[in-house]
Amino acid sequence: MTDPATPSAQPPSVVRLDLPDAPGLVHRDVAANGARFHIAELGDGPLVLLLHGFPQFWWTWRHQLTALADAGFRAVAMDLRGVGGSDRTPRGYDPANLALDITGVVRSLGEPDAALVGHDLGGYLAWTAAAMRPKLVRRLAVSSMPHPRRWRSSMLADARQTAAQSHIWGFQRPWIPERQLTADDGAMVARLITEWSGPQPPDEKTLETYRRAMCIPSTAHCSIEPYRWMVRSLARPDGIQFNRRMKRPVRVPTLHLHGSLDPVVRTRSAAGSGQYVEAPYRWRLFDGLGHFPHEEDPVTFSTELINWLKDPEPDR
Repeated sequence: MTDPATPSAQPPSVVRLDLPDAPGLVHRDVAANGARFHIAELGDGPLVLLLHGFPQFWWTWRHQLTALADAGFRAVAMDLRGVGGSDRTPRGYDPANLALDITGVVRSLGEPDAALVGHDLGGYLAWTAAAMRPKLVRRLAVSSMPHPRRWRSSMLADARQTAAQSHIWGFQRPWIPERQLTADDGAMVARLITEWSGPQPPDEKTLETYRRAMCIPSTAHCSIEPYRWMVRSLARPDGIQFNRRMKRPVRVPTLHLHGSLDPVVRTRSAAGSGQYVEAPYRWRLFDGLGHFPHEEDPVTFSTELINWLKDPEPDR
């Protein structure tokens, strides 16, 4: 296993992919919070920062990048710390620090604030950033992830939710999960994405892209570290302190998106997150979609997101 401190040195073609419908797409690196982050950028206008989840990287937002740019936004998809084209650092994978990565990227892009759009782990971090740095978050859209306090209570008290996220408990073992994720050229990545999707899972070419990205040295380790922290800190002082910090309500307009067939995050778990928002909160359940609604039905997802971003009265 490659040392997780090893800087990323992947061939550019693995993660710096072109989009056929977006000839103006720009790949570049920005510095934030003591690390270097790869971003893919398209369009001009108010900043919308897209945050991927596990086991993916910026490319998961390829459909939304073009849709947002066409709608008049500056769409930026970043690779989280340790993933894709961003730095693999030896530490810094707790949610508070990862949220500072995100707000640091907003500042590095020269913007006063951003609308954060997060899926899965990216959604967890978007919730966190909105609570920790509210002045840098204009609006918040989260898909397939409850509020961190709701996630914690569901994992501890809801046996069905605990079983649905059994992979997170499996990640607590040393080294074995990393080897499983990269074995057979990342076959487990393809299996997880297929199992977590709705009736129309991604095609083989799409799955191959995610498999290749996971097999970049140290990516598997860095992808798992946030989940190790989330579980191992449940009874530790740092985890208890973080949970208390998340009592601070989200005070920006929030759109919460979820697939009705999501086998990873139960609808019941996600739907209770509105209690932590003291601002206009809109819940949208996509019938017939699984854990990746932005990829399973990109047109419906993008339309919902853009209409909400442009709505001057999001509390309607």
